[in-house]
Amino acid sequence: MTEDADQNARHAEKMKRRKALHDRVMASKTQEKGLLMVNTGNGKGKSTAAFGLILRAAGHGMRVGVVQFVKGAWSTGETVALERFDDLVDFFTMGEGFTWETQDRERDIAAAKAAWVKAQELMADPKYSLVVLDELNIVLRMGYLPVEEVLPVLTGRREGLHVLVTGRTAKPELIEAADLVTEMTLVKHPFQAGIKAQPGIEF
Repeated sequence: MTEDADQNARHAEKMKRRKALHDRVMASKTQEKGLLMVNTGNGKGKSTAAFGLILRAAGHGMRVGVVQFVKGAWSTGETVALERFDDLVDFFTMGEGFTWETQDRERDIAAAKAAWVKAQELMADPKYSLVVLDELNIVLRMGYLPVEEVLPVLTGRREGLHVLVTGRTAKPELIEAADLVTEMTLVKHPFQAGIKAQPGIEF
């Protein structure tokens, strides 16, 4: 047997064992449920990953509701793109921008409360399979909504509903309750090199 043939045979045997292990693991995973998911951390990509999940769900014909708690009404690439899926994706931009833009805590709290009312409407509506609560973590961190009010609604959501919460500095209670938590870690960012936010990348 040549060296290449021997290497190929060893590789094939290794992959055979790996596939058998993978098949056993997959066969043991039989439960289905609506998931509570959290995208958090200081790195870029929390909302970006959420929009990828939205497209995946829409690709399966699932109805998706999106509530943006903080981002203002300025046009972003994702909102323009998702308008093409208006039969599957409903988008509600409820925030008025970041708190340093409004400079009015009471106004921010009022906007957060209105967004939470809309979020609860979507979660209660059986036509939605996935509800994305974009930047809810920021609202909870700032104290605009009490986590002790929000968490029971998220954990008590109707059976089969998937909910994704985004935003940095997720509350420990939410992390504990979630089924899936992803933390985006900042390694390097163009802002640090003086590069401004650019269309198609940041918005």
